[in-house]
Parts: sequence; structure tokens; C-alpha cells
Amino acid sequence: MKPEFENIPLVKNQEKKRFEIEYNGHFAFIDCKETSQQIALIHTEAEPELAGTGAAAAVVEKTLIYIEESGKKLLPFCPYVFAFIRKHPEWKRIVDERFEGYDKL
Repeated sequence: MKPEFENIPLVKNQEKKRFEIEYNGHFAFIDCKETSQQIALIHTEAEPELAGTGAAAAVVEKTLIYIEESGKKLLPFCPYVFAFIRKHPEWKRIVDERFEGYDKL
């Protein structure tokens, strides 16, 4: 994660069902669905003003840390999150082994 994002808090926006960070007045977020044992990450997006800043990767990493600390398992349906975990295989440790694409991570 780029240093400029390290101190930006991750917000769990219950109303919009997403995790988000705000940087310079713009948002990067991940839509999610949550059960008592799993968190499914559906779609990652950063506002156009954040293109190329690393904001999308930062919100993913912060969300993965949150999921790990919560003790829940991850379902990475979002292609961006899936690709992030392939690039950082240490995060496979929080993916639910029953996830259909688990063996492709």
C-alpha cells in the first residue's frame, strides 16, 4: 500500500453495503455482502479522479485486513480482488476453501 493511504481509515458503510476510503474528497470502495461467517466482495471501484493513485489497491488491502481481524472468511467474487490475491498469495489464507475459484488463486 502506498504510504499516503496508510493513515486513511477504512469505513464500513452499512447503508451502502460497502467498504470505502476517502482520499482528497473522492472515494474508492468495494461492494460487499456479509453473513455471520463470510464476507463476499462483489465489485471494487475508484472514482475517476483517483485513477492511477493506488486507491483501489489500498481499499482492497484495508478490507482484507478487516476481514482477517473479524475472523470471517472471504469470497472474492470481484475480479479485481481475485487478481489482487493472486498477486499477493499470502492473502489466500483468509479465502473460504469452498470458494469455487479457490484452486485458481
